[in-house]
Parts: sequence; structure tokens; C-alpha cells
Amino acid sequence: MQRPAPLHVSLVAIPDAVVSTLSGIFDVLGSFRMLGSLEPSLPTDPPFVIEIVGEKRGSVTLASGIPVHARRAASEVEQTDIIIVPSVLLEPGGWVTGRYPEIVDWARRKHADGALLCSACSGIFLLAETGLFDRQDTTVHWGYAREFERAFPRVPLSPERVLVVSGAREELITSGASMTWHDLVLYLIARHVGATAAQTIARTFALQWHHDGLAPYIVFEGKKDHGDACITEAQAWLSTHFGVASPVDEMVKRSGLAERTFKRRFTEATGFSPIDYVQRLRIEDAKRRLERTDVSADEISWKVGYEDPAFFRRLFKRVTGMTPGAYRRRFQVPAFARSSGN
Repeated sequence: MQRPAPLHVSLVAIPDAVVSTLSGIFDVLGSFRMLGSLEPSLPTDPPFVIEIVGEKRGSVTLASGIPVHARRAASEVEQTDIIIVPSVLLEPGGWVTGRYPEIVDWARRKHADGALLCSACSGIFLLAETGLFDRQDTTVHWGYAREFERAFPRVPLSPERVLVVSGAREELITSGASMTWHDLVLYLIARHVGATAAQTIARTFALQWHHDGLAPYIVFEGKKDHGDACITEAQAWLSTHFGVASPVDEMVKRSGLAERTFKRRFTEATGFSPIDYVQRLRIEDAKRRLERTDVSADEISWKVGYEDPAFFRRLFKRVTGMTPGAYRRRFQVPAFARSSGN
């Protein structure tokens, strides 16, 4: 029986790229050559051929200052099955579009020829320039979500999702926060080689499927660049007083506005109703206490402003997707790593 030809993977190296994501993807997808003879569940013939490509062939110095070698310019690659853009590091001014027109045009052409377009974390900034992700669900690291929405307002974004597969033929694939490149490569292996192979690779490299989504990882930071001075002042007060009784009533009183007016302006400015904003701040504080202390969830509930521990537990799970106990087991800093001051 004739074996299927390996899939060609183009791994894009641009100066903005992060070396850890690029090298991790390269090593894992290329590991079949080494592991195929050792693991019976893996094919002996590598299912992927991986090539690092760039704007032009030769050395590319990545964002961390480490050079990698691009075997060819992207425009020289006539046939490829999978294009992957690894994480990119955004400068303080944000993503500047139009810097890599040849790569963007090439990705658009290869998509038309049938290639999958994949991004790890912030690699979607480059692929979004193709216009192919407009009106297609995507994800990105939550820290870059606002910048991405400003740059590409026509691309729906769900930063709490680990992996999003979109497109008429499921050919537009985005992964969320940094280490979800694990999920991206495991998905590609499962899709093209099989679930057993994906699980074998996951076990061999100790890679994780992020089954709980990214909501537990997201740190809540209320929007403050809205330009409403009254609401900014209320947010500043709330940042240190969210645990008091009836904080919304107190904010209304301090603002001097009518209750309905204050709540409307607060919601328009921050994207959250005042009570939802309070709850997010309280849950964020509870997360830090669960990570850094051994205090019981009931006591933490009281410390962050909830007298009913059962309500606190329900709210915590609704916001994070996990119970307080599960969150602590996942994220608590080990005792040996905690300093006496934390």
C-alpha cells in the first residue's frame, strides 16, 4: 500500500516572532522522525515535513535576539499544506500593519490553494491582515485582546477560548494564550495522524490539553481609557474598597449622580455593570488568596465581601469555570516557593 505523502508545514519566522513558540512547534511536529521507531502507536514515516520560512531566505533575528535560519522565502514556497505563524511580541505602540506584504499575499494565495492557516497566540495579528478571518471566530492572548479589536474590528474574538477552528472547511485555526500552542499542535496531530498519536505525543512531551479553557488564567483589568473622569474616579476608589458592604451604593453616593445615570455611564465606560465589575474585582482578589495562602474558601469568601460562602462558590465557578478548590489545586504556589511576605 502506498503511504500518503507527508504534509508540508510552513512555520513563519518574522522579526516579531517569539523563539520559544516557534522552536516548540518545530520540535513537536518534527518529533515523529525520532519517536516513530520507538513508539508503536506512532507512524514510522513522519507525517509532517516542517520548513521555517521568512520574508527572504537566510538568518532571521527574532524578538528575543536569537537568530533562526529560514530555508526559503515564503514567496518561494509553491506548495504547502499548513501555515503556522507563532506568537509575536507587540511593541508598546501595538501591531503595525503592512510590514510583511509578501507573506500576507502568499498566505492568502496558499489558503486559496487549500492550505490551513494557523496562529499560535498573537500570531493572528499577521494572519488577520489577509482579511480571511473577517467575520470568523478567533482567539488570542487576553492581554492583546483590546489591541487586536482596535486593529481588526471585523474579526470576532473570544480570548477565553483555548482553540478556535473556523472557516467553511475548518481551515482557520487560532490558539489563545502563550502555551496553548500545545493544543494547536496536538489538534493538528489528532486531525491528520489520529487521536492515539496525539495522546502519545502529549504524554512524551508532557504537553497539556487546556480542558478548562482560559477563563481561570485571565486576570481582570477594568477598562480605564474611556475618558469619563467621574467613572475613572469611581474605579480608583473601588480598586481598594470592593470588599465593603454595598459598594455600588457607595460609588453612586460619592459620584453625586443620579443612580440610573451613574450605572448607565459606568456600563458604557467599562463594559460591565457596576455590580458585575465589583464581582470581578472580588473574584480576582479571591484567586490571589487561593494561590498564595492556605486560608479556607469560606474565610476567603468573607474577606472579599461575601457573607454567603455558597453564593461565593457559585459565582467563582461562573467567572473562572472552576470551583475554588479546583482552582487552588491547579494554581497554588508550592509552599517552598512562597516567601514569608507573600
